[in-house]
Amino acid sequence: MKYDAIVIGSGQAGNPLAHHLADLGWSVALIEEKDLGGTCINVGCTPTKTMVHRAQVAHYARNSARWGVNASNVSADLAKIVAQKDEVVMSFRNGQQKQIDKRPKLRLYRGHARFVAAHQLKVGEDSLESEKIFIDTGARPSIPLIVGLETVPYLTNESVMRLTTVPEHLLILGGGYIGLEFGQMFRRFGSRVTILHMGPQIVGREDPEISAELQKALEAEGIQFILNARTSRAEGKPNAVTLFYAGSPGASSVSGSHLLVATGRSPNTSELGLDEAGIATDKNGFIKVNSRLETTVPGVWALGDCKGGPAFTHISYNDFQIVYGNLVEGKKLSIENRLVPYCLFTDPQLGGVGMTEKEARAKGYKLKIGKCPMTHVARAIERDETAGLMKVVVDASNDRVLGASILATEGGELVQILGTLMLSKQPYTLLKGAVFIHPTLAEGFFALMQDVKPVD
Repeated sequence: MKYDAIVIGSGQAGNPLAHHLADLGWSVALIEEKDLGGTCINVGCTPTKTMVHRAQVAHYARNSARWGVNASNVSADLAKIVAQKDEVVMSFRNGQQKQIDKRPKLRLYRGHARFVAAHQLKVGEDSLESEKIFIDTGARPSIPLIVGLETVPYLTNESVMRLTTVPEHLLILGGGYIGLEFGQMFRRFGSRVTILHMGPQIVGREDPEISAELQKALEAEGIQFILNARTSRAEGKPNAVTLFYAGSPGASSVSGSHLLVATGRSPNTSELGLDEAGIATDKNGFIKVNSRLETTVPGVWALGDCKGGPAFTHISYNDFQIVYGNLVEGKKLSIENRLVPYCLFTDPQLGGVGMTEKEARAKGYKLKIGKCPMTHVARAIERDETAGLMKVVVDASNDRVLGASILATEGGELVQILGTLMLSKQPYTLLKGAVFIHPTLAEGFFALMQDVKPVD
């Protein structure tokens, strides 16, 4: 069967691309092996942030006396929370099916796609071909090579959200986004939580003071961290997991009731038959693309997590915008120098955009830096949620913002204001003289911009 376009994977790049092309009258084949909606809807953003919210409610209730409100017998009904999460996921997934059903030019194939030639695929017994193929197959949990790990009933970001009883003591391998979000979530549900991280600081990309402040906030809730820990072996017993690790000052071990492995993501590319098509990948299996997201085979594009780079839903959607804009609208869009905002949905949230200070220094910029602790923000004080700080990195040659990190309540919302300033290529001084609503968290930008000064 020949199509005008074939889209492999119904994630946050593949779905809108398939829909838009079908709306143009193109005959489009959409191939999905698992659930419609990809990682984000099924095992990523939608379910995790639903559960993160419930954990925040539990936190407020359990600590209500801090705000002068009395509550008692607070506990998390994890089975009910999981059921609510599943309901939200199903509503989103069903919405994707409805989008397909109303488009007669779009045909959904359920099964695994594999290239047999540069522009030809097999899905079960069906043979499909097109001059335009788009790969959006996402990624999966990456499992480290640790002796004995295969004998332990470890959890991943997917399976941990199916638990219906709160773990007594959750061990987490990895102090990145997934490990930290789930760590705080289950701590707030009532688990003891210990996070082992191989590096010297959690969220290693961030500037040290941002990482340290986040760790301090999480430790204040009772989460334990073991840094510089190289896990060498895992052992499992009934209702118990033990991890052996090397670190400072020496070898040691830690035991818990459950283990979550959160050590990164691997692309879903190994079973696609990319060699048959001549599509090149890097050493980790990520598909190589040019600045317009085309692979080494003309007429084949890769979008979303399978191509590497920032693994965010909003980046996958922007990949769709770039490909569609170039292919259909005659634009000249590129992934080069695109501004990437992001958010770690802990509490406080870590919102970021652009370069960190250490990245800007590595590129040789002369800098101005501004910082404002949340203890100086009236709205944060009124809410008694003063953990965190705001930081802005400025190009000293033109006063434009190079990047920002905001660790605060609603840090992800706040940092997008600075992202807009960056998109408009305006100097930070535009906000220095702005009028901010009082009292809001964004009012903290007044003090932040006032603090900007040259640094060595």
